Amino acid sequence: MEIEAKEHLRQLKHTDVLVAGGGISGVLAALAAGRNGAKVILCQDRPVLGGNASSEIRMHIVGASHSKRGQVLATEAREGGILEEILLECAVRNPQRSASVFDLLLYEKCRAEPNLTLMLNTTVTGVRMDGSRIVSVQAVRESTEHAFDIFAHIFMDCTGDGRLGKEAGALFTTGRESSRQYGESHAGEEADSYRLGSSLLFTARNMGKPMKFTPPVWAKSFTEEDLRYRSHTSWEYGYWWVEFGGQLNTIADNELIRDELLAIMMGVWDHIKNSGHHPESENWALDWFGFVPGKRESRRFIGKHLLTQRDLEHAIHFEDVMAYGGWPMDTHPPQGIEAKDSDPCSQPVTNFVYGIPLRSLISANVDNLMFAGRNISATHIAFSSTRVMATCGVMGQGAGTFAAMAIQEGLPLEKAWPNQELIRRTQQQLIRQDAFLPGIAAGRNLASEAQVRASSEQPEGPAANVIDGHTRSMNGARGLRPDLVTSPGTHRWMSLPDDPQPWIELEWETPVSLSEITIVLDTGMHRRVTLTHDEALQKQLVWGPQPETLKEFRVLAECQQVKAQVMHIKDNYQRQVTCQTQLEQVRKLRVEVWGTNGLDHARIFEIRCY
Repeated sequence: MEIEAKEHLRQLKHTDVLVAGGGISGVLAALAAGRNGAKVILCQDRPVLGGNASSEIRMHIVGASHSKRGQVLATEAREGGILEEILLECAVRNPQRSASVFDLLLYEKCRAEPNLTLMLNTTVTGVRMDGSRIVSVQAVRESTEHAFDIFAHIFMDCTGDGRLGKEAGALFTTGRESSRQYGESHAGEEADSYRLGSSLLFTARNMGKPMKFTPPVWAKSFTEEDLRYRSHTSWEYGYWWVEFGGQLNTIADNELIRDELLAIMMGVWDHIKNSGHHPESENWALDWFGFVPGKRESRRFIGKHLLTQRDLEHAIHFEDVMAYGGWPMDTHPPQGIEAKDSDPCSQPVTNFVYGIPLRSLISANVDNLMFAGRNISATHIAFSSTRVMATCGVMGQGAGTFAAMAIQEGLPLEKAWPNQELIRRTQQQLIRQDAFLPGIAAGRNLASEAQVRASSEQPEGPAANVIDGHTRSMNGARGLRPDLVTSPGTHRWMSLPDDPQPWIELEWETPVSLSEITIVLDTGMHRRVTLTHDEALQKQLVWGPQPETLKEFRVLAECQQVKAQVMHIKDNYQRQVTCQTQLEQVRKLRVEVWGTNGLDHARIFEIRCY
C-alpha cells in the first residue's frame, strides 16, 4: 500500500517551456513566454517569487540605470518591458514599501497569465536525457509529498545556481579567470576558485525610546577600525557589505555561510548599538533580518558565446542581441567583510550600455537548454555587471520571448537559435512589447505612413516624433555607442505648458484598417524606480505615479467622417497602453490629453498602429 501511495503522488505534466527558478529572471522569462503564446510551467523552490528581491532577502532591483548613468531627455537607461510594468505597479500599489506586497505583485502577475502554471515550493532535482537533449525534469514538492515528471520542448535554467543545467550535464565554470585568459585588465594575474560572496540584509526602526540590544553569544565582534572602509551611519536598511563566502563553495557551503553571515550581521549591529561610537542609535531596533543568504555567484554556464570584459567595455554590437546591461563591473574581495584593509568593491563603469546576445543564453552542449540570470555564459568580470537583477530580468524577457517564438514556428532550439529571420522577428516582438535592444531599430507600422499634427509642440519635442520609431532617448552621456545612435533627439512629443487641452493626431491620405493601437508614454526613465528600504536611495526616486506619465487620455478614430471613441484611459501610471480593436476605413486617429500625473505638459513617445 505504501508503494502504491507513492506512485499515486507522482504526476506527469506536459508543457512547451519549463522555467526553473522564480527570481526576477525566471518570472519575466515565464511571463514573456506565456504572453507570446507558449504554455509554461514555472518551478520555484521557495514559497515566494522574486529571489534576491523577495521578502526573504530584500535586495533592491538595480540595473543599467544607476547614479552615473541617467540624463533627463538624453540618457534613459531604465530597462522597460515587463520589469517596468511591475515596478511602476509596485510604486503605485505599494506606497508603504512592503517587501511582502512586492511578493504578492509577482504572484498576481503569474496567476493572471493563463498560459502559465506556477509551482511554488517545487525544486528541480534531476533530468531524463536522450543524448544531448533534455526529455523531462524531475521535481519534488516536499510540502505536499508530490513528485513530478515535467516534459517540455525547451528548458530554461533561471535558478541562479544552475541546478537544472548541472543535472543535464551542461558545461559550466566557476571562479575567476586570469587576466591573460581573455585579455581582461580587471581580472587578476592568476585564475582561482574564488567567487563573489553572499550577504544578509536587515531593516531597523526608530522606536522613539531607548532600545537595548543584547547580541547572541556567537556574534562576531567589530571595531570602528574594522569597519573604516564600510559606511554604517544609517541604520534603516542593512549593508550589502555584510558579505562572506567568496572563498568557499557558495552552493555546498551555503548553510555554513548563512550561519557565519548571521554572526557577522549581529556583530555589526552590536557595534552600532553598544560600541559607544554611535550613541544616536539608542532608539533604533532591529525590525527584520534575513535567514536566506543573498547569493551573488555560483555556476556560470558555457554558452554559444562567452561574454567578456571587451564585449562590455566596447559595447560590441551583436546581431542576435536579446537584452542589454549597464551596471558597473562590480567585483568584491572574496574575503568579504574580512578584507578589512580594502574597499568592499571595485566598480569601473562602462562608457555605454552594452548588448547581451541570444548565444550567451543558450547552452553550448545541451540542445534544448536556455538560461537567464546570473548563470549566463560570461567570464567572472563580465558577470560582475550582468548579475544584477534588472539586467537578469530583461535577459529573462528576451529568452522567454525567443522560446515562445521558436515554439510557434515548430522549431527545436538547436535549429531556432541560428535562424536569423526568427531572431529578427523576435527582436521586433520585444521592441513591440517595450524592450530596448541596442542598435536594433523598430520596424515600421501603419502610423509611419500618416501625417502628424498637434495642438502645440515644444521645439525639442515636435509632434512628428511619435512616428520616428524610438521610445526613449539613449544618445546622451553613457547611453548608446555613438555609431549605434541612428537618430539623436528626445523622441517624444511635448505639448506647450500653457496648452489647455493638448491633442495629437494622425491622418492617413488613404484610409487604413486597424486591429491594434499602442500608446507609449514617458515614465521618467532617466531615473531609477525600485522598491528599496534605503532612505538615501529612496530620495532619488519618485515613489508613486511618475509625473511625466499621462494620467487620463482618450483615443478617437474618424471612420468615414464618423468619430468613435476607441478608448478612454483614467488613472493611468503605466508606460505602454495597448488596445485591440477592429476599425475599418480609418482616416484620422486623435489622442486627447486630459491630465498628467504632475508634469505641466503632455508627453507621448510613440503611437503605433497595426
